[in-house]
Amino acid sequence: MQYISTRLKAENLGFKDIILQGLAADGGLYVPEYLPQFNESDLLKFSSMTYPELFFEITKYFVGGEIEEKKYKEIIDNSYKNFSHSAIAPLKQISHNQFILELFHGPTLAFKDFALQFLGNLLQHLLEEKKENIAIIGATSGDTGSAAISGCMKCDSAKIFILHPLGKVSEVQRRQMTTIHAHNVYNIAIEGNFDDCQSMVKKMFADQSFLKQRRMVAVNSINWARIMAQIVYYFYAALRIGAFTKSSPISFSVPTGNFGDIYAGFIAKRMGLAIDKLIIATNSNDILTRFLNDNDYSKKMMVETISPSMNIQISSNFERMLFDIYRDLKIEKDIGTLMSEFEKDYTMKVPASVLNEVKKYFLSYSVDDEETKRTIKNIYKESSELLDPHTAIGIAASKRYIDSKQYNQEIVINLATAHPAKFEQAIIDCGFDSPKLPNFLKDLLKKEEKYKILANDISLVKKYIGNLI
Repeated sequence: MQYISTRLKAENLGFKDIILQGLAADGGLYVPEYLPQFNESDLLKFSSMTYPELFFEITKYFVGGEIEEKKYKEIIDNSYKNFSHSAIAPLKQISHNQFILELFHGPTLAFKDFALQFLGNLLQHLLEEKKENIAIIGATSGDTGSAAISGCMKCDSAKIFILHPLGKVSEVQRRQMTTIHAHNVYNIAIEGNFDDCQSMVKKMFADQSFLKQRRMVAVNSINWARIMAQIVYYFYAALRIGAFTKSSPISFSVPTGNFGDIYAGFIAKRMGLAIDKLIIATNSNDILTRFLNDNDYSKKMMVETISPSMNIQISSNFERMLFDIYRDLKIEKDIGTLMSEFEKDYTMKVPASVLNEVKKYFLSYSVDDEETKRTIKNIYKESSELLDPHTAIGIAASKRYIDSKQYNQEIVINLATAHPAKFEQAIIDCGFDSPKLPNFLKDLLKKEEKYKILANDISLVKKYIGNLI
């Protein structure tokens, strides 16, 4: 398996190389040159597998034989042994035609654990093999940072630097990062928003001279391993409810900001999973909804919401999806040119043929804070399930879809992306008591924090990191 850049001007690389590379040399994102295809017979065979067994079968093609089979299975097993539920990704029915897929049973109570526990173990193996030291540098809107630290902090060959927007993540999210006092973990609070943090990381990939010969590795979803790992739970959920054939498809509703989680569902559909619609659920930072509904992919002022992990205006993985669609339609304009034009004034429109093709896969709804709160209250009243605000946005969007003319009576699975205790104030504002953290995190709010506050200035960030390498 070879990987190509979305901008087609970088060297094609194998699996190990793209994991350690992050962004391609031309600024693009790596995607596999082809996707493995599964038929109904394959899906029926997969249906009896445990989560780790299914992970191996779905992802082994992306590895392309570069890791010995026994070792790869060991990496997978180690990645999911610390989840608190034996099913890893359990399903729960909340109404006649809706389920939630609980993706918050990992060490940091968020869906990011599915990919970052795996990535941490994968990096440990690759770095031991190469005898190499790296710098892991990532930006977080709340959950990626703690999941990356949890997944990678035991990797002695890595120093980990996580940028988060000062005052714009929940207290639990912040403390899950800043109370880890491992010798190789450094948290940086940027006086800006998540897009500022993400932009810095991308610029640092373009110029790594400040790292003093140490390679920079991505833990954000620009790293293909993140997407690859998230594909698995779409298959797992669908097979658990018997969705093997195209005559009985299901739909997924996904709260998303950076487009990585729902892009994994897009890939699962293209690999043969019987998905009807992928519902993009956004908060008031609605660039993805505006694109789907009005062909308006333009950056606007960031809106602070009670769903901070989705307070994102520029979605990194959107470029991967556009590349796939343009390639399907054999449109010659390269994505590098398209993205360069976007980066000039942060506006983009695509040809009608592209938008129509995108709509074959996706639809989108934007949900504001008031609707989010109403959904939390209503779902608790209807099913006694307490939702975090991000999951509530996904369910609000799926309810709108079910009430629309596009709905085909299929089951809709809503991705529950975080534990409600991570967003205590939002839950209290809905009239509930403060949700309790699991026992293994019960002392979190008493622990000493350690982080560095820096101005929104990439030169200062580079200098700070450079002095610690």
